[in-house]
Amino acid sequence: MNNQELKAQAKAKILHRLMELRHPDGYWEGELSTSALSTAVAVCALSLASPENRALTEGGVRWLGEHQNPDGGYGDTIKSKSNISTTLLVLASLHISQSHDTYSATIERIRNWLVERYGKTPAEWAEAVRARYGKDRTFSVPILNTLAIAGLIPWGEVPFLPFELAALPQSWYRFVKMPVVSYALPALIAIGLCIQKNRPSWNPLAMGVRALCRRRVLSVLETIQPSHGGFLEATPLTAFVTMSLWMAGERDSKVVERGIDFLIQSVREDGSWPIDTHLATWVTSLAVGALEKSGDLVQLSGKEKLRDWYLAQQYRVRHPYTGAPPGGWAWTPLPGGVPDADDTPGAILALKALGQADGSWRELATDWLLGLQNRDGGIPTFCRGWGTLPFDRSGTDLTAHTLRAICPFEALDSRISGLKNRALDYLSRQQRADGSWLPLWFGHQNDPSETNPVFGTARVLAAYRDLGLGESVQAKRAVEFLRGTQNPDGGWGGHQGIPSQIEETGLVVEALRSLKNSHDLRKNGQNWLVRKVLEGGLEESAPIGFYFAKLWYYESLYPVVFALGAFCPELDK
Repeated sequence: MNNQELKAQAKAKILHRLMELRHPDGYWEGELSTSALSTAVAVCALSLASPENRALTEGGVRWLGEHQNPDGGYGDTIKSKSNISTTLLVLASLHISQSHDTYSATIERIRNWLVERYGKTPAEWAEAVRARYGKDRTFSVPILNTLAIAGLIPWGEVPFLPFELAALPQSWYRFVKMPVVSYALPALIAIGLCIQKNRPSWNPLAMGVRALCRRRVLSVLETIQPSHGGFLEATPLTAFVTMSLWMAGERDSKVVERGIDFLIQSVREDGSWPIDTHLATWVTSLAVGALEKSGDLVQLSGKEKLRDWYLAQQYRVRHPYTGAPPGGWAWTPLPGGVPDADDTPGAILALKALGQADGSWRELATDWLLGLQNRDGGIPTFCRGWGTLPFDRSGTDLTAHTLRAICPFEALDSRISGLKNRALDYLSRQQRADGSWLPLWFGHQNDPSETNPVFGTARVLAAYRDLGLGESVQAKRAVEFLRGTQNPDGGWGGHQGIPSQIEETGLVVEALRSLKNSHDLRKNGQNWLVRKVLEGGLEESAPIGFYFAKLWYYESLYPVVFALGAFCPELDK
């Protein structure tokens, strides 16, 4: 069988798998990995706030006992390396659920893992958590709070969270330098109240202010909770909020009740919990984009229904959670979604590919993205002006995606030119000395710094190509970086020397499409993909780091959609 026949066979296999995974209603839902972190925190919350659901907590504990890493620690997924955060949260769950006797051997292995790497004392463990996240308290304080609830560290190790700030008008949040990212407001409130309850401030003024604000912030929390109870569709955030509010004395709260309901509804058959419900909007956008690049979108049935599905998801009112104005899309159509600057460009590109070329939806989306641009010219995830914490700072991958989505409409809206010029200046400044860009949203666990410059460079290079800047200095430097990081087998990992994966290789091959002096890179990369797909590689989703490589997950559709995008007709020329 010659090379062209092998390519055709591999592409057909990818297309078959993609259509096999399509939802009966015409979109794609995908499947997120099960998470030890999610399972541990859900077990904690249900053990405390819903003891009548003992069967669920026992199922979660059983799953955790069966999925301990050989070294004794825990990673976020069953494919992830052990890390301090998840390992400590699992230990906390075994204590809070009173599973000491049944899982004494598991606890002993956890403690040995911790002692070997971080020391014996609670103070050393707490310091290791703080060091992992630095100034950003979005994850460190919820973890430390959970450890204190479990009795593993003293409450004095848990920093205060100024929950009283949530009583301010939403428009003021960006001026008060919140110690957590914008999406974590529920955690700020619930965990702040929990800490105050269990570690009261000695400052009478602070105590008085917090007492006055308590009812107000509880009202805010109830208002921003989605109808089904799941904050951001995320098990960890919902569980952190539920257990903290219960421990703060708000045991009859509707927020606790709805949080418990969400956790009960989102448990999987094997007793575990995923990191989030699903990424249906995001993976559908990826699927549509891959079909367009491969030349197979014309064969997709139900395009009109899919267009309507997208249009129905666009937020037409100010979002109660982040205060985002109308115009954006979230990663899911479920109630816990929040509009963001990756899914909004993805939806714009998908609608354009599906034949919905323009309309009021596009104008509203453009307004939303224009209003999001930061002073540095880049695009953040959720909200402009909240600060310099990760979810609120500019990202090269988000900026590039935005450019690809709205620049085709530049002739219709003169404001887009200004955004484009500022965004390109930002991207030029962010390019590193080796020609790469670091993405905000995707990391690689085998990279020493847990970053993924191959992913980031591919995403940004695709924008330069689409904007007709493939011969720019920045684009040429990026191509040379990718040349230097291509593995001898023809594929790419997250950085030089990291084993090749379908996700990175597919993205790079597609990004190099039509760029000069890259034919050999594209050819070798595509040949590696053909071999990998025919060997069954589509079933091997790789862990991806988000929250800036501090939280890990994998998604069943990623290898499928990223591989398909690398089979575009231009690559055969």
